[in-house]
Amino acid sequence: METEINCAEACVNGCVLGDQCPNREYVKQASEFMETTSLDQMLEIAEAARLKKLSEPTQWVIPDEI
Repeated sequence: METEINCAEACVNGCVLGDQCPNREYVKQASEFMETTSLDQMLEIAEAARLKKLSEPTQWVIPDEI
């Protein structure tokens, strides 16, 4: 049986599902990234993403109900 939870809210302090977590496959990828990428490289990646976000035009969100 698969449990549906909002991981962004429920797992703020760590995974609550443990080995039954449907996102378990990403743990290995994240661990490899942290082991093979220096902090300086991570900061460069974050800065590039920040600059990209700043250069994008403003997107207006108009609600369906006004």
